[in-house]
Amino acid sequence: MQGPAVASPSFSKNETLVDELIAIFPDAKINLEGRILGGDELVEYCRGYESIILGTEKLDDSVIERLPELQFVAKYGVGLDNVDQDSLQRRGIRLGWSGGVNRRSVSEMALAFMIGLSRNLFLTSQKLKNGEWDKRGGFQLTEKTVGIIGCGFVGEDLIRLLEPFQCQILICDILDKSELCSLYSARQVSMEDLLAEADLVTLHVPLTEKTEGMVNRDFLARMKRQAYLINTSRGGVINEAALVEGLKTGAIAGAAIDVYQREPASDNPLLSLPNLIGTPHIGGNAREAVLAMGRSAIEHLRVWAGL
Repeated sequence: MQGPAVASPSFSKNETLVDELIAIFPDAKINLEGRILGGDELVEYCRGYESIILGTEKLDDSVIERLPELQFVAKYGVGLDNVDQDSLQRRGIRLGWSGGVNRRSVSEMALAFMIGLSRNLFLTSQKLKNGEWDKRGGFQLTEKTVGIIGCGFVGEDLIRLLEPFQCQILICDILDKSELCSLYSARQVSMEDLLAEADLVTLHVPLTEKTEGMVNRDFLARMKRQAYLINTSRGGVINEAALVEGLKTGAIAGAAIDVYQREPASDNPLLSLPNLIGTPHIGGNAREAVLAMGRSAIEHLRVWAGL
């Protein structure tokens, strides 16, 4: 069977994943461009292939309709907001996807953000490099109140990691999390109560019509002024203009974000603010997670191909 077209540059630059894929599909097409393809470029790259491995590339209806040979999409990664699933379903194109394969990578990063913000590690490190000796050591994460908005694979794993810190855990989720709350002595509360009580608020929601721009001026105004916001989910859930304003005016103490409305985010005004810690969308990119995501995509392809 014909091998897939690998659109994802992250998958394509991982020698281990490429070797494992080619061992099964010797004629697989690898993205040697080293950049994310979109629109006409993505169509041209994938044209003629029955299957593709997709990362963060936008696979919308306008792209899908121009790929008449496409039968199977293997998702490298866990987010599906870049995939028009309705369009795939209408055309009988199958989607191979496994949720949560990079959960530990993301949950560890959320925890790292929490510790770094609490203990003032990021700001004092930057000041020290600039010759300033700032001895403010922040506060301990231990026994603080952590609000988790969206408690799926990553949120639940984060609760496990927080157990030694004896934090009060608040959960806000559209699903009933009573069993999880009983297991970890957490509380499921309303968004309003979570924002009013939490010392750290961490976002772990998918990007949907309901979550897009959910962090706005009103959201930030409901948080404690000394609280911190963390986002390792999707950039679109934050109204970045509102966050810039909130950080400048002191509506909240600070934020740490790994994802942005537009990526790469090198010209983003958020990155110029001293109380904003930014990383370049690496939450799910620990070496182990990259391999897990890639192997999941390969396995979905193998099963689909009947090999």
